[in-house]
Amino acid sequence: MNIITPTLPPTTTAAEGLPRRRFTVDELYRMTEAGILLEDERIELIGGEIVPMSPKGRHHEILKAALNLHWARALPADLLFVTETTFRLTEDTYLEPDFVFYPEASGWTGLNAETARLVVEVADSSLGYDLGRKAGLYAGFGITELWVVDAVKLNTRIHRQPDSNGYRSVGDFASNQRLVPAATPALAVTLAELKLR
Repeated sequence: MNIITPTLPPTTTAAEGLPRRRFTVDELYRMTEAGILLEDERIELIGGEIVPMSPKGRHHEILKAALNLHWARALPADLLFVTETTFRLTEDTYLEPDFVFYPEASGWTGLNAETARLVVEVADSSLGYDLGRKAGLYAGFGITELWVVDAVKLNTRIHRQPDSNGYRSVGDFASNQRLVPAATPALAVTLAELKLR
């Protein structure tokens, strides 16, 4: 007798409105080590809840590759950056931004909301989420500067001056405008000048 196991969807809605079990970042690390979660599974942990991330589109990958090359060449000696890292913000929250820039002196082990100089999210299918809920999370954790780049239109929204209600300074920039980080001007970039291929 063949038993057919139905394919289960990756998310549930059965507990809407009911309390759910809170996970910690350390528990997710252990689940990954045990093979329960795949190492390359695209998830974030927000307030103890596992949240699936949108799949990366072609525009996202092309722009991210071009920015990676640009910033690797422009990086000042006292600064480092990492891509798509598990950016631990609290015991029960981590996000996976496309780029995080931080002081070389603190190293990756010292990377946190206070040491992050610039966080960049490159978005195509996740643009609404990155501009809304995710920007609110970054502001709440005190990330001093957040860029959300629309990978399709090449527009950028720059967020600065975080507080508990969001960012007090938000500006939109077109692809031909020079984007200059407040704390690290050496990382300035004009998206329209990048070779996107």
